[in-house]
Amino acid sequence: MLLEKIELRHLSIPLKEPFTTSTETKTHIEHVLVTVSGGGFEGYGECTCNQTPYYINETTDTAWYFLSRFIAPYVAGVSVEKIDDLLNNRWYKSVRGNYFAKAGLEQAVWDLLARSKGVSLSVLLGGTRERIDSGVSIGVQENVRALFGKIEKFLEQGYKRIKMKIRPGKDYDVLAAVRREFPDLPIMADANSAYTLSDTPMLKKLDDLGLMMIEQPLGFTDIIDHAVLQRELMTPICLDESIHSAEDARKALDLGSCRVINIKLGRVGGIAEAKKIHDLCSSRNIPVWCGGMHEYGIGRAHNIAIASLPNFRIPGDVSGSDKYWDEDIVDPPFIVEDGTIGVPPGEGIGVFPIMERVEKHTLEKAVFSA
Repeated sequence: MLLEKIELRHLSIPLKEPFTTSTETKTHIEHVLVTVSGGGFEGYGECTCNQTPYYINETTDTAWYFLSRFIAPYVAGVSVEKIDDLLNNRWYKSVRGNYFAKAGLEQAVWDLLARSKGVSLSVLLGGTRERIDSGVSIGVQENVRALFGKIEKFLEQGYKRIKMKIRPGKDYDVLAAVRREFPDLPIMADANSAYTLSDTPMLKKLDDLGLMMIEQPLGFTDIIDHAVLQRELMTPICLDESIHSAEDARKALDLGSCRVINIKLGRVGGIAEAKKIHDLCSSRNIPVWCGGMHEYGIGRAHNIAIASLPNFRIPGDVSGSDKYWDEDIVDPPFIVEDGTIGVPPGEGIGVFPIMERVEKHTLEKAVFSA
């Protein structure tokens, strides 16, 4: 099947409310929507990096540059019958790094292939679930009362796990207060690389709180110091920013740097590499979960498809459409029921963009034809 046309759209959509991490406060989300056309079908992907370089070194602008300058012009016109035809294409393969940029295009091709075969993306990947467990991520709050209120709201909505962003000065005391208020709540803490090994005494105190895990406490490229820290902690470390490939995951597991891995499709370069990491961790009995990047509905649909694989044993960051958006850009929207989200049974990712909404939020557009 010929990739006849590739369309890129740079979108900006306001969040329902600001979201604060250890590095920044977000008020809106800019992502690149990728549409690939071929054989009478369309496939959709989403490049989900932030508009700032505070999570990793990619941004929405760099993704747009590499997609429009070095990837889409050369991939348009390529014949693709299976995903390896894209992954092994000389132009696509020659671009080093830029994982989020490449993942957005790869997602669209996966969706196109699944639709052309008349199957859901979940089925094409070997998914085993009809519904996935849903967790929720809460940004750093001004005070614990505000935090309690958000937690109570999300528990009423049925979410099965609460992830809390932490940073120096907003860590142990906050988590301890939440644990006292919610003694049986599944809690994990996400540091986004806010600490160093000198903070080990404080991080060891977290062992008393019965956390599910501490996500990426140390440097965003590190696996060495995390191994040192994991030996000091009873609480499992989960790696996020440090893992960009199955090889990174293998090295981290060999070193004992973590006991859990967060898989984000954009961070690892797409679905194919995410599945390799899933399979590796499954063979090592290491659980994985699906992380989030404030995806619009297209990226969320891809997350749901990958999270239907059997070793995604921990509720991820895949929440309902109404968690972040007044209106999502897909039909139908994603709804949480009893703490789970249904895996769309339709062809491909099972949803379509609502073009009127896409147009409203589009900042720029580029089209590349065979």
